[in-house]
Amino acid sequence: MLKNKKFATYAIAFNVLGIVFMFMYSGLQNDHYNIIASFSAWSATQVQLGRTIAEYVCIVLTFIYGTFFMKYGVRKTLIPCILLCALGCVGIVAANGLVINDGVGSFGLYTVSSFILRCCCMCFQMAGFQLAANWFIKYRGRVLGIITLGSPLFSVVGVGGMTNLIANHWNGDYRPFYVGITVVLVVIAILTRFLLRDTPEEVGLYPDGADHAPLSEDNADADEIHMTVKQVLSEKRAWLLIVSYGAFQFIINCCMSSMAIRYISLGGLEVWLAATKWLSVGAILGIFMSYVFGWLDDKYGTIIASIALGVSELLPVCMLMFMPEGGNAGMEILWGFGVACMTGGVPTMHPASITYAYGRREYQSANRIIMAIQLIPSAFAAMMMAALIQSGKGFTAYLICVIVIVVGLIATLMLRSVPDAMAADRAYNKENA
Repeated sequence: MLKNKKFATYAIAFNVLGIVFMFMYSGLQNDHYNIIASFSAWSATQVQLGRTIAEYVCIVLTFIYGTFFMKYGVRKTLIPCILLCALGCVGIVAANGLVINDGVGSFGLYTVSSFILRCCCMCFQMAGFQLAANWFIKYRGRVLGIITLGSPLFSVVGVGGMTNLIANHWNGDYRPFYVGITVVLVVIAILTRFLLRDTPEEVGLYPDGADHAPLSEDNADADEIHMTVKQVLSEKRAWLLIVSYGAFQFIINCCMSSMAIRYISLGGLEVWLAATKWLSVGAILGIFMSYVFGWLDDKYGTIIASIALGVSELLPVCMLMFMPEGGNAGMEILWGFGVACMTGGVPTMHPASITYAYGRREYQSANRIIMAIQLIPSAFAAMMMAALIQSGKGFTAYLICVIVIVVGLIATLMLRSVPDAMAADRAYNKENA
């Protein structure tokens, strides 16, 4: 890959920006609500309201974004979404609603802003996945492992670091954080415009910097491969992916949206602030797991890597389920490490699994439908967890999560019957390694 200098330039630019994409997606989809919940005068359900409404809209937007990728291209779809995310952050700043200001502010503006933010930030993830599928076959898993480092990284500097910074140095005022995110988003939009391209073929290259077109696409006409909703939903492979990674994604939404509420319910804000320190430690220890899952995908296959991921999700769920009053440092470290595995592993393996089943050319045709359906249960995750935890049923909330993980693992095992769509290229790469 690095022998081809032209390809290497684009690959390095994508890997760097890809990390930023996943950092922003993970933070703006779920994690930053823990910051708001910690310092806002609004209740947990109020904090989640705009996001919860957006979850339902995102079901449709997933299909729309995917269709736009196919029709207009990735960058032309992504850049406007980045700028709308920046607008959402400005709205959160203007809405105020801080405890230190006695909750004086506009809840309506906050709700609309968080709605915009959630609807648009998902394009970060979808674009990163699509670009990885377009540009890489041999190195697909490892590249996905690199860019998804951004997800657990937000757990360190976003949730853990920023919560303590806001509490200890900014007097509980989270607005400077969102001002900073706004500036970063504008810079990302500019860099995306000038440094990235949708496909290697667009600049006279092939995936992985190879000297030939993908072998698995020899008989494929890119203009003809646009699977319909009916075609995708009539196939077993689609439903197995929907259930398996729908379950794993649901768990992320459950855990990441509820962790502040869970710890606060176990002893107040002090317990949550203490836990964020261990979240940072665990996330630092687990950041490399994003790459490990990608390496497992390239080395041992998507199914084995997916099973390992499903098992790892049990760690943060069980730690939150059995966490005692006042917290426990040892369990919090394991929880933090589990969160890093989960937030790094799912983004790595989700696109890898769809590419495994459908190939590079059919990836978005299938993904826009599969991902849209997967978002349906995820739309209920945050409100379900908040309602159960606030009613004193935290153990039950996380027991439900354990059951969902088991269902996801069963569906993953059944994926062994689905052939690798890029098998010809993977076989060639092994023979010529």
